[in-house]
Amino acid sequence: MNDVEYLIGSPPIDTKPSRPFSDEICEFATALCAELMKSAKEFPDIGAFAFYCRKANVQRLKASFGDLQNRLGRGVCFHISPSNIPVNFAFSWLFSLFAGNSNIVRVPSRNFAQTDVICEALKKVLKNYKGIEKRNLFVRYASDLKTTKEFSLMSDARMIWGGDETIASIKAIRAKPRCIDIAFADRYSIAIINAESIVKSDEKTIAMLAKDFYNDTYLVDQNACSSPHLILWVNANETAKTRFWNAIFHYAQKRYKMQTAIAIDKYVRLCEDAIELDLHKAARHGFALYVVSLRSLPNEVERLREAGGYFYEYDLKNIEELEAFVTDKFQTLTYFGIEAETLRGFIVNNSLKGIDRIVPIGRALDMEIVWDGFNLIETLSRIVRAV
Repeated sequence: MNDVEYLIGSPPIDTKPSRPFSDEICEFATALCAELMKSAKEFPDIGAFAFYCRKANVQRLKASFGDLQNRLGRGVCFHISPSNIPVNFAFSWLFSLFAGNSNIVRVPSRNFAQTDVICEALKKVLKNYKGIEKRNLFVRYASDLKTTKEFSLMSDARMIWGGDETIASIKAIRAKPRCIDIAFADRYSIAIINAESIVKSDEKTIAMLAKDFYNDTYLVDQNACSSPHLILWVNANETAKTRFWNAIFHYAQKRYKMQTAIAIDKYVRLCEDAIELDLHKAARHGFALYVVSLRSLPNEVERLREAGGYFYEYDLKNIEELEAFVTDKFQTLTYFGIEAETLRGFIVNNSLKGIDRIVPIGRALDMEIVWDGFNLIETLSRIVRAV
């Protein structure tokens, strides 16, 4: 593996598993939080990761799993992180570390400043935690199936993040017979808004909603699987829509810096949509925001996606309409003005194959230990049972 850049650690690593949320791991996470908070202002996504590592949150997570005395990590977990989300690799690694595993982490091949900042913080903190240092390896290499094969043969679990083709190619690579694969495939996300709540809300609430929606979408150019592309309205009215989209535009135009290529892609997509979709209207709010209103939804709703502040909207007669188009491709449903339990009850009672997360607008990008329907602590550890 001559083309591998070892960012942290060097082979061979210690492969012995530990108990989930061991005292050493919890203490280490708290120390890492303190180090990363130094960069939180410059990089909000690093700040979010650091905040997740804080002592109170780690203790809350540990307590939520109850008695972990009879669990051990599976061994070595190999992480193939996505190339378009800078901090994803860190969350993937942290969840596996909490579960008690040693880790081989392939960081994004693209050069993100966040990757360097996190790795430098890790190196600094790991000096005081030699046991954990020996169990973790962070590497960077270009797409190379041979290297991926060698790391796969060392692995007891693989966390695979990426598009459907990437996941299929990695799943085809031989690993240990008992190696488990957790695949985070390409998913699609939507938002649902009660128009009546928009009309009734005060200016402060609408301003906060605009900020939260911006954070869910523009911060990652809508590239995250959990970023909504389609906005569904219940109790729809034009007054609410105008108020909402105007707030989004005014917030985004002051902050979002759009690349020329994305601006061109948005215009081309608008032309294509005008030909291919059942449009009611299309509104352009400067360069920062395009909103395409649909009379009806296409057969494959998950194809309604674009970047750089390009959104689709559709008026629901009632939430029962979700059943007609939600597939297993759907991941996150963000909401405003509707009770989360109402939405969850509908999904569970009607046995929908998709939508694993229901969170308020503003929390679409919040990484969680339960992700894509997987409880990662339980999946990445094993039970030692005695009868």
